[in-house]
Amino acid sequence: MMQYTEAATPAAPPLHHGGGRSSLSLDLPTKPNGPLLHRGRPWPGFPSSSAKSLGSFNTASCMEQLLVHCAIAIHSNDATLAQQILWVLHNIAPPDGDPTQRLTSAILRALTSRASRSGAFSSLAAVAGAGDSGGAAHSHRFSPLSLAAFLDLTPWHRFGYSAANAAILDAVEGLPVVHIVDLSTTHCMQMPTLIDALAGRPEGPPFLKLTVADWAAAPPPTVDVPCEELGRKLVNFARSRHVVMEFKAVPCEPSDGFATLIDHLRVQQQLVLCDGEALVVNCQMKLHYIPETAESPARRAEFLKAVRGLNPAAVTLVEEDVDLSSGDLVARLRTAFNYLWVHYDAAEAVLPRGSDQRWWYEGEVMWKIENLLACEGLQRVERPEERSRWMKRMKAVGFQGVPFGEEAVAEVKSMLDEHAAGWGMKKEEEGILLTWKGHNVVFATVWVPC
Repeated sequence: MMQYTEAATPAAPPLHHGGGRSSLSLDLPTKPNGPLLHRGRPWPGFPSSSAKSLGSFNTASCMEQLLVHCAIAIHSNDATLAQQILWVLHNIAPPDGDPTQRLTSAILRALTSRASRSGAFSSLAAVAGAGDSGGAAHSHRFSPLSLAAFLDLTPWHRFGYSAANAAILDAVEGLPVVHIVDLSTTHCMQMPTLIDALAGRPEGPPFLKLTVADWAAAPPPTVDVPCEELGRKLVNFARSRHVVMEFKAVPCEPSDGFATLIDHLRVQQQLVLCDGEALVVNCQMKLHYIPETAESPARRAEFLKAVRGLNPAAVTLVEEDVDLSSGDLVARLRTAFNYLWVHYDAAEAVLPRGSDQRWWYEGEVMWKIENLLACEGLQRVERPEERSRWMKRMKAVGFQGVPFGEEAVAEVKSMLDEHAAGWGMKKEEEGILLTWKGHNVVFATVWVPC
């Protein structure tokens, strides 16, 4: 079982510099207290039986340290040292191994991708086995029905759906018109359950408007139908539940803080003629794609301030509870290693090895890891932040947190009971947390204007 590594991580294998880059070597012990092997070129051509001597490196803490050394070597253009470490990692972390090995293999692939962009590392793809790319996995296109089933495999998304839907129902209780702005990465898969719940209101269903942020270059998972077709399917589904619904997709980009969407909503508010319309902004793991750079250091706060200006009845915010926004490659690698193990450990519990579902699930995680570690600048869109920073932003622009009610908590607990042991939740004053084996992974909060 993979575990978090703490600050006092065991020392990595010693790296020796012999006076020049051509003489760098990595000490590989044949056993924990055995003699050291000084290998100047442990890559293809080195006897395959020597891989047996690498067993002492097959621990989570040691793999993390080797990955860190590799990242530093790549960052400093030290091709020889990078090749040596890549060879070791490739032999101790097969892509079909245990959760720790699969995570290490995915990070290794991302570092190889980063290195291959430099001519000095042209041979690294062969060393790391880059031909076995997970690209086909994260490029899979789902039908709407198969995506819904896929997202039900773990609570990673269903947790946010359940919590947010309960909060939305409370916020719009009794109101005749409900306008939901959906900023999510899963193509409205939350909405059928919400439509069902609205259809069953004692006072009858509201007139439902759904505005979707349509990001053409959104990360996986992807669907095999355009957003407009997905909207038609939702409208037909709502009709079957006796809910009158309008659907609107607004092409927009997180790179400018979803400015086009905000402009569209401002215009729509000016056209609203009826009283009793409730605006709800539903943010499901999408706001961390809004970049903050030296040129625009407060773009996320600016977006939230613009949302506050629309005076919504509620804003639901669901995000990963981790800070992967650092500009430092090694810091991101360490944090990713100690956070993303959850995906691999959870997949081990419910998804058979070799199954399509596991291939697709881990392929999506591979995409995230590659974007985190191989990309820089605006190409690096994966920039999650811890909930404390999001809460500080929300309060600064004029929102206050609302605790989840007992019915919402009971709904989330009931959902978690449908999944493998290991998933849990924590209820706090301002929100609830999804946990895996006691570790915080995703938070859900609901906000109203002060």
